[in-house]
Amino acid sequence: MYQPNMFENLHHHPLGTPENNLDMLRDEDHDSNMEAPSGDDQDPNQRRNKKKRYHRHTQHQIQELEAFFKECPHPDDKQRKDLGRRLSLEPLQVKFWFQNKRTQMKAQHERYDNTQLRNENEKLRAENMRLKEVLANVACPNCGGPAAMGEMSYDEQQLRVENTRLREEIDRLSGIAAKYVGRPMLTYPDASSHGPSRTLDLPMSASFNPQQGLVGETFGANDHQLLQSMAGPTEKPVIIELAIAAMEELIRMAQVGEPLWVSVSDESSQVTLNEEEYQRSFPRGIGPKPMGLKSEASRESTVVIMNHIALVEVLMDANQWSNVFCGIVSRAMTLEVLSTGVAGSYNGAMQVMVAEYQVPSPLIATRENYFVRYCKQLDDGTWVVVDVSLDNLRSSSVVRCRRRPSGCLIQELPDGYSNVTWVEHIEVDNGHIHDIYKVLVNSGLAFGAKRWVASLERQCERLANAMANNLPTGEVGVMMTLEGRKSMLKLAQRMVLSYCCGVGASSAHTWTTLSGTGLDDVRIMTRKNVDDPGRPTGLVLSAATSFWLPVPPRQSFNYLHDENTRGEWDPLLNSVLVQEIVHIPSGRDPGNCVSLLRVNSANSIHHNMIMLQESLTDSTGSYVVYAPIDVASLNVILSGGDPDYVALLPSGFAILPDGPGRYESGVLEVGTGGSIITTGLQILFDSAPTAKLSLGSVTTVNTLIKCTTERIKCALAPNNL
Repeated sequence: MYQPNMFENLHHHPLGTPENNLDMLRDEDHDSNMEAPSGDDQDPNQRRNKKKRYHRHTQHQIQELEAFFKECPHPDDKQRKDLGRRLSLEPLQVKFWFQNKRTQMKAQHERYDNTQLRNENEKLRAENMRLKEVLANVACPNCGGPAAMGEMSYDEQQLRVENTRLREEIDRLSGIAAKYVGRPMLTYPDASSHGPSRTLDLPMSASFNPQQGLVGETFGANDHQLLQSMAGPTEKPVIIELAIAAMEELIRMAQVGEPLWVSVSDESSQVTLNEEEYQRSFPRGIGPKPMGLKSEASRESTVVIMNHIALVEVLMDANQWSNVFCGIVSRAMTLEVLSTGVAGSYNGAMQVMVAEYQVPSPLIATRENYFVRYCKQLDDGTWVVVDVSLDNLRSSSVVRCRRRPSGCLIQELPDGYSNVTWVEHIEVDNGHIHDIYKVLVNSGLAFGAKRWVASLERQCERLANAMANNLPTGEVGVMMTLEGRKSMLKLAQRMVLSYCCGVGASSAHTWTTLSGTGLDDVRIMTRKNVDDPGRPTGLVLSAATSFWLPVPPRQSFNYLHDENTRGEWDPLLNSVLVQEIVHIPSGRDPGNCVSLLRVNSANSIHHNMIMLQESLTDSTGSYVVYAPIDVASLNVILSGGDPDYVALLPSGFAILPDGPGRYESGVLEVGTGGSIITTGLQILFDSAPTAKLSLGSVTTVNTLIKCTTERIKCALAPNNL
């Protein structure tokens, strides 16, 4: 049976076309048993002389109409004619029956919603009366007499604030219920009116203030049309309905097994989506897949060491979300908040967002989505966060990537753990992929659920280590306080975030790509920094490139993060001894750590130079990111000072598998065939803000990055040179 998609429902909404407005008026004016209008526009004398003609449907006709209504409440002309022939009814009778049936259903929804709101209002009124009685009977703890009004001012103020919030919540619920009865939507409060945003005290989080002045920094100048694509008054009901349907779909996608999800092999738990079964199970949604787009669907589960409430807060804050998944989310912003949730939580929270997804390489195009994010609590310990694309609402846009219902189901576990089931369902144009990335991207691993889950698990371990009190704080005589360890971890997180922004293919950051350099695979960019305290002042030159090695990713990672082999591949530290003086674990894997490295060299330039390095690895990829740090800034960090004002220029490597890998004894060994390494360098060429780039500078950084890659190839795969 044909099912209209969610965006087609816009044409049936009371706020749609004039024809539909007329149909809604007929819903209210026609009785379900009448064959013709009542004739209110006729002369009164004629109405007295003309009797109303009634036609009562048979039980069989009603049963058939009811059954068809469940499948399709908005039949078209052809369907109405077919029903009329089959049931011996005129098409107009069928049309009036469906109109009246829809009106009846809307009235039932209205009665139910009003009952729910009335019950909630009664509960609030009873609670208010109880609190008033408590206030009236409060006694002074010193003398036992009645308390003066001045003594209760703070509590009274808190009660008034709570009552105001509850009234706003009732108004918001009324607005959501209004979509069923055709009344105009209530105006949702602006995001700025809800006070300071709820943030989790993560070491990797930074302050976020969604002011208009930050738009140019977070998104490129060419994205102003996207930022203005906020939901209009006629689109909000459609977005809400789409989000609710997406939530139901995601819950089923996360919980149902075969035949919707089919096992890849008997030895593994990896599953793939059965496209035919998906079309049968979810015929509505955002409509059929556009021509030229490929479907990527994956599901993955894991247990993470983070409380389920804290995890929901991370996902519902665009800044924290992009920081935790900095290797995947290159930029993100909340455009509009449709609902802030119920009773001070994110239950029922809904917001329109835009985000760009990346693989850390200049050779893979980013994916951009305009979507709604909806959060809902199923029970006391289970939450669901779902995203679904709204690109169909922008008729002028060309969709290269859209997000079918994707997100995660979070279940509470004892001792602060959570079980996370992640579903990624994307339709994308994968054209123009570089040869070394084709297998990785086409397999779905580059942007799939496994990569999201692995990144989340690693970041949760990192946060747990940052908050632990029983870890070693220093070696070789270097003393560090607990506050100093937290400051260093926070600085290292900012360093990794800056590196990912520099090597990705996103054009929205404040880098300027140089054209006409004659470099096919090397991306050369410049940036002039004047007032950013987190970067050195002056002209910064960055270069990034990617190359393939016939070496497993783990072997490449072990070689690059080992301080003993640093002098072999780094042209700036040619054969120089490098010593690790501080080692802070940041995960269960021994390779996940933050280190301070001392360069022991008689050279005056590198004499006693200190470098901050973070090594990150999981089942889907690895990072080795480093930056020199001056002694004065290091002393500030070791004493627990603010790391946001320490200037860094990060360089390093992103290591990815060249494909999905193979199974060994039932375990997926990712990337056992080879690894793809992205090298990124950042160098300060001139400390003057007015400095100009010269051809010699470009040649120097090009030579430096090529020398680095050749040394790595020579050390890891000498037989393939």
